[in-house]
Amino acid sequence: MKSKENIVFLGMMGSGKSSIGLLVAKKLKLNFVDIDKEIEKNLNTTIKRIFETKGEVYFRKIEEKITLKKLKLNSSVISLGGGAFTNKNIRNEIIKNHLSFWLNWDDKTLIKRIKDSKKRPLVANANENEIIDLIKKRSTIYSKALYEVKCDNLSKNLIVNRVIELYEKIKSKNK
Repeated sequence: MKSKENIVFLGMMGSGKSSIGLLVAKKLKLNFVDIDKEIEKNLNTTIKRIFETKGEVYFRKIEEKITLKKLKLNSSVISLGGGAFTNKNIRNEIIKNHLSFWLNWDDKTLIKRIKDSKKRPLVANANENEIIDLIKKRSTIYSKALYEVKCDNLSKNLIVNRVIELYEKIKSKNK
């Protein structure tokens, strides 16, 4: 098996991929990449605006291109956008060559975190049932990640420590 280079966080919007990813990167002294921020920087606009002006299909093409490019980095912590792992090319690359962590939360927790968000285009006008459907559909795909971290009832620090423990176990096996 090829050495797994990057730590990749995936999960629903509002699951803490960026904040947990940044903390893990700092503790491990690794580079941190937030794919959504990279897309916004690249196109000099917000994701919400990209969805409004160019549509989701355009956004997903850009997301794939930037994500696959950033996955070529070594020893980085990468936070995906909520829908990135549903892309087969991105998913296959991550499963084959990287350490993936699904930050999994209870539906109620996620709904509370995202339902009133105006900057999340896929749920901006969604009702609770539509959000639950999206969570269920994506969870099937997220479950293909190497590790699932059940985050409910855990503090940020405990989640970070759990990820680092798993990462260090893998690194010591690969030596």
